[in-house]
Amino acid sequence: MNVVRMRRESRLSQEEFWGRIGISQSGGSRYENGRRISEPVRILITIAYGSEKERASMLRALLKPLHTS
Repeated sequence: MNVVRMRRESRLSQEEFWGRIGISQSGGSRYENGRRISEPVRILITIAYGSEKERASMLRALLKPLHTS
């Protein structure tokens, strides 16, 4: 996941891009500089900035029942 490319393609500042998913500009800067992005943050980024297909796939995965009988 190349968040720098995603942010630049969306033409948003760090504050705008990261603020949309509840992360501070300084926190986002750390991710952009190589800090490991946790799975919950990856999910939020995909939902907020992924393609329609990526968002739909992520939402289906999140809505899938945890236990199947």
